[in-house]
Amino acid sequence: MDASRGGAHGDAEIIVINDLEQIQNKDSANNNVSGDTQVHFFHHLLRSIPVNKVVEEIRLIGKAACPVATTTFLMFSKSIISMLFLSHMGKIELAGGALAIGFANITGLSIMKGLCMGMDPICFQAFGAKRLSVLNQMYIKTFILLLVTSVPVTFLWLNMEPVFRQLGQDRVITKVAAMYLTFSLPELLALAHLQPLRSFLRAQGLNSPATIVATCATILHLPINYFLIFYLKLGVKGVAMASTCFTYNMNIGLLIYLFFSKVSIKPWAARNRATLFSIIHGWGPLLSMAIPSLFSVCLEWWWYEIILFLSGLLENPQSCVAATGIIMQTTGVIYVIPFSLSLSISQRVGSELGAGQPSSARWAAIIGISIAFIYGLIVFGLSVTLRNTLGKLYTNEVQILGLLSSALPVTGLAELGNAPQTAACGALTGSARPKVGVRINIAAFYLIGLPMSIVLAFVLKIGYRGLWLGLVASQAACVSLMVYTLVKTDWRDQAKRAEEMTLAMDKGDETEMNELVP
Repeated sequence: MDASRGGAHGDAEIIVINDLEQIQNKDSANNNVSGDTQVHFFHHLLRSIPVNKVVEEIRLIGKAACPVATTTFLMFSKSIISMLFLSHMGKIELAGGALAIGFANITGLSIMKGLCMGMDPICFQAFGAKRLSVLNQMYIKTFILLLVTSVPVTFLWLNMEPVFRQLGQDRVITKVAAMYLTFSLPELLALAHLQPLRSFLRAQGLNSPATIVATCATILHLPINYFLIFYLKLGVKGVAMASTCFTYNMNIGLLIYLFFSKVSIKPWAARNRATLFSIIHGWGPLLSMAIPSLFSVCLEWWWYEIILFLSGLLENPQSCVAATGIIMQTTGVIYVIPFSLSLSISQRVGSELGAGQPSSARWAAIIGISIAFIYGLIVFGLSVTLRNTLGKLYTNEVQILGLLSSALPVTGLAELGNAPQTAACGALTGSARPKVGVRINIAAFYLIGLPMSIVLAFVLKIGYRGLWLGLVASQAACVSLMVYTLVKTDWRDQAKRAEEMTLAMDKGDETEMNELVP
């Protein structure tokens, strides 16, 4: 607790202690008034909580999270629209397109997004400290980093067909998937710029422009798909090209906003422009943040892919794999809210630490995690209530519906841990400690959760439900370790480190920067 809150809380604590003494004295004299004194005690206890600060923090987190959630939903709808158009072409086109989209997400989007998250804590803290040239440095450096990363990804996509054939995939489906990926290659360039551009604006608290642009891009996505697929008769190629157009439209819209906005920092403005020296040097801090962030994103993502693979080894593999696919789609939608909360908490914590306000950063973390826990409770309740009906939105197969009915309450229980641990991860990112999150994810998902899933499903013969009970163990361990880490955090020390790190970045002192990155 920092000094700014010490006096007020000290007075409140004295009041509470005095009330406790009064309660004890009155109880010994007359038990009939014990109820009144307890009410009086809790009244003063509630007065010790800075209600105005809590309400304001909820408003700030909501202001940041709502546009991010809306934008994420809209960008997620791009894949849904693509799948709908593919489904009208035939089973082979749908299977090949779905395989390509999944492969592109794992090898392209997740890597781009993970690496880009490395710039977030640096930018949030730099903006809070008003060191605006650091924002421009990170924007340009991250764009270059993602461009370089897209080179090996391009070679992987071009050689996807022989790789999948070696793995025993159907030749016809693989050929369709390879064609889709080939025509998606231009999207890599657009993604390499879109991710750091969104982070650059988000660090300044400018989340609404991305929502407006995503809305326009989604509206345009439907006619573009129709024109390319049915008018020009491009088929699967048209779906891939339409997806690429969506990402380019996002870039164009945000660049137009950046050019005409009177609020946003201009990367090209002489006052805040990053020098050539600052771009060439000082890559250590960005890479030390980006690589752990990449692993943090991919480790959890890959865990679900492993569960999908293990589902195929159970009895009735087709039904188990289908049920797992439905659960993964459902949890993907559910995850949008915790993910958006995580980004907004990261922004709030980073900005407050950069501004030298450790108390505000601490409260942002506490309130954000509390909101996430409430969301987890709601999801758990809905999962139990809708366990027999949710699956009917996807299929009428009795066996699949039975598996979903048994597994959905378990995955809902996992959300009680997943939502707050995602929010807590945002607080760790905001305080520039992504390596801590990676260590926790490895321990929780791969040393605890995955072995437990295998033991429960295959050794103890619990079956399909046992796989998801392992997820509950993962999330319980993950949220416990992250909350413990945050409880033990010295927020004053984190604010001091943020000040020193942004100052070193501004001066280009790479040695000092590397020493400050945990």
